[in-house]
Amino acid sequence: MENVTEEPAVKYNHFSPEEYLAMEREATEKHEYYQGEIFVMTGASREHNEIFSNLFTEIGYKLKGKGCKPYGADFRTHVQKNTLYTYPDMLIICGEPELTDNHFDTVTNPSVIIEILSKSTRDYDIGKKFMLYRDIPSLKEYIVVDSEKMFVQNNTKIADKSWQMTEYNEADESLIINTVQIGISLKDIYKAVTFK
Repeated sequence: MENVTEEPAVKYNHFSPEEYLAMEREATEKHEYYQGEIFVMTGASREHNEIFSNLFTEIGYKLKGKGCKPYGADFRTHVQKNTLYTYPDMLIICGEPELTDNHFDTVTNPSVIIEILSKSTRDYDIGKKFMLYRDIPSLKEYIVVDSEKMFVQNNTKIADKSWQMTEYNEADESLIINTVQIGISLKDIYKAVTFK
């Protein structure tokens, strides 16, 4: 019997955005879409979930009454310029969400995107994904939070449309989210997180 593991990977036909959305709305797991290809998204570690919970709680509390709201990873984001559909770990949207259609599940206007890095996504999130996110006109800050060590990087769009990077790696430092004028200490971001 022929060993199928030696066969080349199956190449699927490209899907249209409409086909992707129809399948995704029926799917039990999340998928990313980019230029006709669909990619399954992996699950999150305990550390990832602790960091998400800490950030979401702190940001939600500090944004009360400010006209901006945090949203979790179930709110799909579409980058119209380059076709990407994905699920950032967290978004901050100022004003009303701008939606792609009447399904109310895909937004196009995040002001801040936060991704929590894992071993398998680190290079993609810091590299190509950040490049793709930069095509979102409303995006002012892109923040990555490492789940394997105490490290936060904030990329802020400045007046000339270039990006300025600030890094934090001490418990007594505070991540400043300039767009919404709030600060969160790394000690609070990493509360209950143990590194292996």
